[in-house]
Amino acid sequence: QVQVVESGGGLVQPGGSLRLSCAASGSMFRVYGMGWYRQAPGKERELVATIATGGSTNYADSVKGRFTISRDSGKNRVFLQMNSLKPEDTAVYYCNVQREIVYWGQGTQVTVSS
Repeated sequence: QVQVVESGGGLVQPGGSLRLSCAASGSMFRVYGMGWYRQAPGKERELVATIATGGSTNYADSVKGRFTISRDSGKNRVFLQMNSLKPEDTAVYYCNVQREIVYWGQGTQVTVSS
């Protein structure tokens, strides 16, 4: 089993920044990667960014150049630095750990509004 806990969400004005953190614990072996997804009201969950065990990253087109995913492998933590936030970035952000199955956290709310 793997436990995943997100933190760092909140309310921010358009153009502002937030840094999300994800801490994973438990059976952290044979991990292919970790990632961030988000789900806005009335919409399906969508990929934001992923980082593979080897370090390669992947971003949704909508966040390229604004968001950066990074990790602290030794502590099984992943971060999402979000800059130049827009109202359309408002969503619940979920972290996951990708093994033979995918483990999800409970999510953290990000609201971008003036």
